[in-house]
Amino acid sequence: MNWRLSFVTFAILLLAGCVTTQAPLEEYTLADAAIKAAKSVQAVRYSAGYWHQAEEFYRQARILYREREYEQAKDLFIQARQAAEKAENSARLLRQKSGDIL
Repeated sequence: MNWRLSFVTFAILLLAGCVTTQAPLEEYTLADAAIKAAKSVQAVRYSAGYWHQAEEFYRQARILYREREYEQAKDLFIQARQAAEKAENSARLLRQKSGDIL
């Protein structure tokens, strides 16, 4: 009886260890698209603060993604997307105010 309990416990622990978080492909894709959109409106020039923040979050997220630290990568991809969207919107607004053609 004791060995059965040990076996069941071992099997449960083994199966629990096999559960993994899915790769955050959607967050990765959205962050990448937001970075490219911000780049296309010269956010690095017009909204440097948000741009560099987005770039740094994205860089760190990609490292974590490659290391399969998916939960942390997901959070950073979301932060990268948000910062890139702010950079894009800010750059568009500043370019419009300055009369620069988009």
